[in-house]
Amino acid sequence: MAGELFIGLMSGTSLDGVDAALVTFDGKQGIEVLQTHFLPYPSALRIEILALQHPTENELETTALLANTLAHLYAQAVIELLSSAKVAASTITAIGCHGQTIRHRPELGFTMQIGNAALLAELTNITVISDFRSRDIAAGGQGAPLVPAFHQAMFASSQHHRAIVNVGGIANITYLTSSGKVVGFDSGPGNMLLDSWIKQHLDLDYDANGDWARSGKVILPLLDKMLEDEYFSLAPPKSTGRDLFNHQWLSQHLSNSVFAANDVAHTLLALTAHSIHQALSLHCREVEEIYLCGGGAKNGLLLEQLAALMHGIKISNTDELGIGIDWAEAVAFAWLAKQCMHHQTVNLTQVTGAKGPRVMGAVYQA
Repeated sequence: MAGELFIGLMSGTSLDGVDAALVTFDGKQGIEVLQTHFLPYPSALRIEILALQHPTENELETTALLANTLAHLYAQAVIELLSSAKVAASTITAIGCHGQTIRHRPELGFTMQIGNAALLAELTNITVISDFRSRDIAAGGQGAPLVPAFHQAMFASSQHHRAIVNVGGIANITYLTSSGKVVGFDSGPGNMLLDSWIKQHLDLDYDANGDWARSGKVILPLLDKMLEDEYFSLAPPKSTGRDLFNHQWLSQHLSNSVFAANDVAHTLLALTAHSIHQALSLHCREVEEIYLCGGGAKNGLLLEQLAALMHGIKISNTDELGIGIDWAEAVAFAWLAKQCMHHQTVNLTQVTGAKGPRVMGAVYQA
């Protein structure tokens, strides 16, 4: 295990749990993922997090208490990760903890990811770096996406124009040109709307392989109506989340129409595929290779639809590039923690729209 050891923690908009990755860096952008661990969210915790996506009674206290709960869960994930790797906490340089996004409103000048990093540092006795997004927003940026700098460092090719498409709750795209130019932005909903819909109708957390969606058909007028949302036509820099694409947004599009639930499911999956395709066509026109990561990379129906829309362009996943599809974001936050500890900037201004590069993250020393 040559080089510094970092842990990356990611809990995203899918609200499925905590991804943890133990990573070593050799100082020359070399990277090795030593161990990974997933700790699922209890169902009650998911409900609490969803309730805080919108104003609610006594939300300040509720948010603070939930942040403490998350810190204990993050600490458990770290302890279990280190135990399985047989690595001592004292050898870890820092934890990069994304936290759980509660609100993301860069147009109003703020974003909020909770998790009580100070408590996490106390519970683990490891330095914690969190709040990666606020400095970019303070500098006039979107605060997201942050992973394009990591994608550039790990996945760029001098021979091919590549797109890294992360399909989590939200889908985001990093376009890595062979010349070194980088474009990055959120394309729109990933798994989020379909996850919510199947939870409502079948009490399942997600549509495994797209099997339920496959049993229905695409409602073309509904798909066209959803794709008319102005977000999809905005030029980057842009980012989004549950503040826009949520149950209320879907209900407004469904209005009083009566559609079969599985037909809506197929349409929501098609929305993800078509919005990704539209974004690539508009902003990544010379793309030659597409590499998927995130939970959506396991959805067979989504892959089929993307392949059909992309007309023969190579579609694979980040396993082929050396980082597994389930762990790309957790590894990215280990890398972001390393960059912060070494005072390296990571916000690509052409991606976020910030007025200048900034060192990202708040440090809570062990």
